[in-house]
Amino acid sequence: MAIVAAAVRAPSRHVSPSLPALPNRHGSSLNPQFSGFSTPIKCSSATSAAAAKIHLANLDRILLPSPAPQCSASLQLEHKLAQPPKNDCSGGSEGGGMLTNLFGDLASIFPDLLRLKPEADEIMSPGSMKRLQRLLSDSSRLSPRNCIADKWRELHGAKAWEGLLDPLDENLRRELVRYGDFVQAAYHAFHSLPSPAASPSSRHRHLLLPDRSYRPTKSLFATSSLDVPGWAQTAAPQWLTQRSSWIGYVAVCENEREVRRMGRRDIAIVLRGTATGLEWAENLRPALVPVDERAEAAADAGERRVPKVVRGFLSLYETAGEKVPSLATAVVEEVRRLTEAYKGEKLSITVTGHSLGAALALLVADELSVACGPEAPPIAVISFGGPRVGNAAFAERVKRRGVNVLRVVNDGDVVTRVPLAPGLPHVRDVYEHVGAELRVDNRVSPYLKPDAGPSFSHDLEAYLHLVDGFNGTGYGFRSDAKRSLIRLLELQGPNIKKVYARRAQAIRPYPIDVRLPAQCNEPVPLASPSN
Repeated sequence: MAIVAAAVRAPSRHVSPSLPALPNRHGSSLNPQFSGFSTPIKCSSATSAAAAKIHLANLDRILLPSPAPQCSASLQLEHKLAQPPKNDCSGGSEGGGMLTNLFGDLASIFPDLLRLKPEADEIMSPGSMKRLQRLLSDSSRLSPRNCIADKWRELHGAKAWEGLLDPLDENLRRELVRYGDFVQAAYHAFHSLPSPAASPSSRHRHLLLPDRSYRPTKSLFATSSLDVPGWAQTAAPQWLTQRSSWIGYVAVCENEREVRRMGRRDIAIVLRGTATGLEWAENLRPALVPVDERAEAAADAGERRVPKVVRGFLSLYETAGEKVPSLATAVVEEVRRLTEAYKGEKLSITVTGHSLGAALALLVADELSVACGPEAPPIAVISFGGPRVGNAAFAERVKRRGVNVLRVVNDGDVVTRVPLAPGLPHVRDVYEHVGAELRVDNRVSPYLKPDAGPSFSHDLEAYLHLVDGFNGTGYGFRSDAKRSLIRLLELQGPNIKKVYARRAQAIRPYPIDVRLPAQCNEPVPLASPSN
């Protein structure tokens, strides 16, 4: 019992009453919040046992969701430490036998929390535990902001992102995640205020941008052209019948330091995905129609290569509501106002969206390339999980007009494969994607089940998790990925590997619910894929 006594009589410090007083251990990956010893520790049998006890106590703090009954765990630990070491008969090294005994002791003491199985999904090293604890912080930690003033045009797609996608450039990764977070903010704002507001000043009062360098300047609404029967308007919930819905916003970078870092002042147009009943109905109108009056005239004249787009997307883009302008009108007016306000400066326009928002982003960028005149700033589209929008003639037109398009695609996302071509011999028009592609895959992430379902593969947070961890084809998941796992655990818990979900629940027994803003007092509309 001399060894146990030496371990118990360590210097005391102030700790929670539910935990024993233990010394700090410098450099412990399981105790990163404390500073550690100020003097070196000499190696001896007593200090080795004390270090083992500290290691076990640290694991206790991380793994136990609630304090263990008083004295029971500590008595078992003292009993285990007092036993003579067992001979390692496995043929492994001496260190491997010590670790086996150590985790074997933990399994006997905490059988419900540490069930060691031979499957790879059930094995977690201390380093993995430390990384998991960091990724369960309350907020995302972005990668360092490098100065991109000298290469912002390449990051904005001036060279079609050649040489930047595979492997993925670290600055481009950060830009993609930032624009994806802008779309998440649009989802959150919509679910906190799903109906059009009475006064324009209140239409984005719940909009909280993750990057405070940008300021929202305009709310955007999409309106369906579909008619709703009178009986349905009174019997059905509002989210199912409302024709006009808040779909996004325009924001501009106003922080001068950030403007210098980026090398230009950026105007962002942000669009969320499908959320209301009539938006879902518009998605089911896949017929190709001429994109504008000029294309319609060309079709009437019998021309073969006429730019056409999906009818439902064009309806949401061009239709005006009773109290709000059409999405097309609102975007063009606001961008013209901003380009005039910042005339003489280097400007860029970035249109970003997810799902339906990705489709509408293409229509926005296509029109802005002409509406802003010959002096239009460089225009780029950053889309996540977007469907096909138009035919080959439309794709050629977007490229010819100088719009740079980067589509982020999850390999298992079925939305990126629709609408499907009819495949009939008399049908000349087929759907075609536009621009460059960055392809990510659920199976690369160590935290996700490889057989995650279609809804997960289309989830925006899943996209941002995969982009943040993407190195390149064959490189594996980025070990220093910084994006928090809280949203994935809250919204897509069944698709997280069991070992991580279980340990995360032990670390955070009461996780933060981030599905809806706390100030939401209105009925919740039909959930979007990311909410």
